This record gives sequence, structure tokens and C-alpha cells, in this order.
Amino acid sequence: MNLAVIGSGGREHALCYKLRKSKEIKKLFCIPGNAGTNKLAENIKEDISNFDKIYQIIKEKKIDFVVIGPEEPLVNGIVDYLSKKKIKTFGPDKFASQLEGSKAFMKSLCKKNKIPTADFGIFQNFDEAITFIKSAKMPIVVKADGLAAGKGVSICNSKEDAKIKVKEIIDGKFKSSNKVVLEEFIEGEELSYFSVVDEKTFSFFGSAQDHKKVGEMDTGPNTGGMGAYTPANILTKELEEKIKKKIIEPTLKALKEMGHPYKGFLYTGLMIKKNEPYLIEYNIRMGDPECQVLMMKLETSLAQIIKAVAENSLENLKINWNDKSCMTIVLCSKGYPDKYEKNCEIKNLDKLIGDENTQVFHAGTYEKNKKIYSNGGRVLNITACEKNITLARDKCLNHLKIINWSKGFYRKDIGWRVIKNEDNKRKI
Repeated sequence: MNLAVIGSGGREHALCYKLRKSKEIKKLFCIPGNAGTNKLAENIKEDISNFDKIYQIIKEKKIDFVVIGPEEPLVNGIVDYLSKKKIKTFGPDKFASQLEGSKAFMKSLCKKNKIPTADFGIFQNFDEAITFIKSAKMPIVVKADGLAAGKGVSICNSKEDAKIKVKEIIDGKFKSSNKVVLEEFIEGEELSYFSVVDEKTFSFFGSAQDHKKVGEMDTGPNTGGMGAYTPANILTKELEEKIKKKIIEPTLKALKEMGHPYKGFLYTGLMIKKNEPYLIEYNIRMGDPECQVLMMKLETSLAQIIKAVAENSLENLKINWNDKSCMTIVLCSKGYPDKYEKNCEIKNLDKLIGDENTQVFHAGTYEKNKKIYSNGGRVLNITACEKNITLARDKCLNHLKIINWSKGFYRKDIGWRVIKNEDNKRKI
């Protein structure tokens, strides 16, 4: 079949990397793609928010199937639009996409279905939000209701700081919504749990731990993600059963009862406290940078998985993974997540040889006159698989030294918690 991946980030490069290995794929396209996807697929430059233009490309290139990578087109209803045109798609419809597109929707669904999550309040009125803050314990989590490119969540240690963040959201800092969600802060360890879902069932699709903070030892503002590793060492069989029974199953059941069964990847963002899972967020697509590490571990054909979801035959497919540990470290433009320079050349990439254990996934890049340039905050994802996380990180850091990009920076401590545990076990 001819297949198109929508998007231009590291996630989409990783998806193209895995799809290119699938025998079922005849031609692979990426809309709009980046300098990395260009080596694996035919890039087609187009605005992914223009659904009419996307449809024209699909017809012109005789594309049989479309995989939507990023959240924004899903939230805006690209699956509904293409489905009406009889185009096969991979991803949830507009209604189900509210799981990520509206934090208020997600929290209300949790409350109605007794899904464990932090206590919360939803506000559009500033004075009502301030009344809630006055009676709340610090720290408190302030969230923009709609999409905010990973920058709409703030953990506020003082009531004054919380008031400032609330005012910014209600005054329209984020175009997606001026509604604010105020949430109890839950102390614990984060876990990303992934599923692939069809109308009948869901299958485990890997675990990971992301690193959102820009600075070493998880300091500074939130970003889209500075690095990730898989598998998450805190996921036990007992904990997984709780996640399935208390969180994922009631969520999927509720959506089905609303007439909008979920289909596609589902990213469940959790906080684990005393071995109990609490839902922090849902993402309606693969995580970025978690997708990069999971695609390196996946052994089953990704095209087969996508086809099974489309045909609601996922229960008949066994998904296999290799037994390696995998890490990705994000190379960012200096200044990210605030202002940063674009159009900076990146050299030395030709000195790195990719294989089944090592890949450089492109994110904010483009190619011009056979040279690679940056055009985003998160630029490259240096990804490595090894027999343990420590060795995987060492390999990533060695590759970053070879790239030696003076316009960029990266965290050297990705996986610090699990590596600290590994070191302690060796000492014992």
C-alpha cells in the first residue's frame, strides 16, 4: 500500500523509519516532513491544517492510508474529514481527541467515571479561580485547557505565581482556549504508558519516562521533552493491572458509550504514588520523544499494527519487542524553550552511521544544497539501544560529542533516576 505520515518532527521521522522496514509499504510519503524523513520517504511540503490540500495530495499520489502524527490536526478533525472522503486513517476522531484537546473534558470524564486523578477545578472567570487558589494547598498545578505545545502546564509554589499564570491563560496567552484547569499537585514518579487501540480492544505499546524540564536534574521550565528512555523501570505487572483496570478500560468504555470509540495510539501520562496510578494527562498520539525509543524496540511490523487497528482485528495480532534498553537525547537550539536562532547549519552528521541500535531522528531540520539546517527548538534526537540504560546514554553522549553543534545544547543526565538505581545495585 501507499502510505502517508502527517507531521514534521522526530516522532514522524521515527514512524517513517519503522514503516520503511514494513514489506507492506509500496510508497511512503511524509507531509511536510524534515531533512531526516527525506531519506526514507517522499516529502511533500504542505500546511497540515489545510485539509483540502492534504486530500488533493492523497488523491494525486494515490495514497491508501494516512497516519496522523501530531495532535493538532487530530483535535481539529482531520480523521472525520478524511473518513467522509473514504480515506483510511490512523488516529482518533475529533470527539475522542478531546482527551488531549481539552483538559476540562478529560478531567470531567475522570470525575464521572471515577478514574483516579488529582482533585481539580475548571474556570473561565478569574475571580472564581482566585477563590479556588486561596483555599488550595501549595504547590498547585495550573493548566491551559487547550493545546499549548507542551508549554501550557505550570507547577506554582506560591499563590501569587498561580494567580499570574491563571491571568495569562484567561487573558488568551494560548489561542486554543482561555479556560484554566487548577489541579492538586501529586508527589510521585512519572510514567508514560502507551497503548494501541481499536474498537474492540487495546494492546500494550511500551512504557517510557520522559524528561520535560529543560535543565539538569529536572529544573527550569517545561519543554516538549528533552529526552526519554524505555522501558520504564517502575512498571510492574501489579501496577500495569491497576493502570488498565482503573484508568484505560473505563476511559475507552466511556468513549464507546458516547458513540465515539477510540482508535489509534493512546499515551497515558501517569503519576505513581505509593504504587497507585493517577492520571495526569492523555495524549491522543505517540509521545515525542518517546516514540523514537519505542520504534527502536518494536519488532512487529508497524504497517501490520496499523492495518489491524483499521480492521478492528488487533486482538489477533501479537506485538513483539526486543529486550534492549533504549534512550534518546534531544539536541535543542540554544535559548529553547524561549527565543532561539534558526537556519543554523549542523555539520558532522555524516560521521555517524545508523543501524538497528543507533539512529539520529530529525525534528526541526531542513536540507538545502545538501546541507542540514535547523528550523526549530528541538532539532535532533540522538537515539541508542544497549543492554542497559547506562550504556545507551553513554552511546548517545558520544554521538553528541561527534556532532559538536555549537548552536545547540542538551541534557547530559537523561535517565538519571534509573541510572542511579543501576549504579546502587552494582555496588550491592
